[in-house]
Amino acid sequence: MSQQVAQKPSIVRRFVGWLPTEVTRRVRVFAWLSLISQTLIVGTGGAVRLTGSGLGCPTWPRCTEESFVATPEMGIHGAVEFGNRLLTFVLIIIAIVAFLFVVRMRRERPELLRLTVALGLGIPAQAIIGGITVLTNLNPYVVGLHFVVSAVLVALATVFVARVYRGRKVDTFVVDARFRFVAALTAVGVWITVLVGILVTGSGPHAGDGGAARNGLDSELLQHIHSWPAYVTGVLSLLLLVWAFRVPRRGLRIATVGLVATEAVQIAVGIAQARLGLPELLVGIHMVLACVLVAVMTLVLVLQRPGGRELEGQQRVDADGDEDERQVRDARVEHLHR
Repeated sequence: MSQQVAQKPSIVRRFVGWLPTEVTRRVRVFAWLSLISQTLIVGTGGAVRLTGSGLGCPTWPRCTEESFVATPEMGIHGAVEFGNRLLTFVLIIIAIVAFLFVVRMRRERPELLRLTVALGLGIPAQAIIGGITVLTNLNPYVVGLHFVVSAVLVALATVFVARVYRGRKVDTFVVDARFRFVAALTAVGVWITVLVGILVTGSGPHAGDGGAARNGLDSELLQHIHSWPAYVTGVLSLLLLVWAFRVPRRGLRIATVGLVATEAVQIAVGIAQARLGLPELLVGIHMVLACVLVAVMTLVLVLQRPGGRELEGQQRVDADGDEDERQVRDARVEHLHR
């Protein structure tokens, strides 16, 4: 017994020693897993609604009054809804591991720790909102809040990935104030488009269950209103794209190309689903693309600043250059004395 007690601190020390003290491949993998899983759960959540499985598990936190899991009698709707709930545990595991992988960097990279904490806290918050959604019989405004929080978590995960690769946040910019202003307007346009899209969905036919309420708004009118900020955002994004090619920043150019491409596909899908009577598959693609759009827009904003690693590398180059200049001066002085 005493030997087992003596071994425990050693196991703990070995585990702590196994955790990274700097950004490694493990950290980068789990940063990507955070972003992918936060986007994926939007797709599975959309599948729950679009298959009419929103009340497949009619209560919460249990799936039924007697069981935490779906029963065979609940059929495919119970399986779809319960599967979406299970994915929450995958997100929790990813969030915990991501937190552990940056906890020893908390002094050098506190922003990574804050991001993992925010992502981790967002998961139980989403679970609670999801529970309220079920208990309120799929209230469209609660369902909309569920999507908004998902989009925010996707944005945070995007920043997490960017910080892992680029280093700490710095206070300087690689673009001028005009570019930053247009980028900010574009970001506002993206979020307004997403929010209006949520209202459109809340007024449409895909309620998640045949007995669920709708928000009572005019769906056809909202579809037109939804297109207005989308087109304005598209024009602003094209302006950013032209501008980005005048900035010697390859990453920013790629990100703005991704932004314009995502918006073009999203507009095409939006027009197609409106013309075809809102088929479930296109609606689901539209929902996932909305989160992809938020992610790419967030990346464009992040890339307006140089990465901390970039500045550190530049400082090392400058320091080496200064040392070379001193060596040249010393050699000249020595030559003159000779």
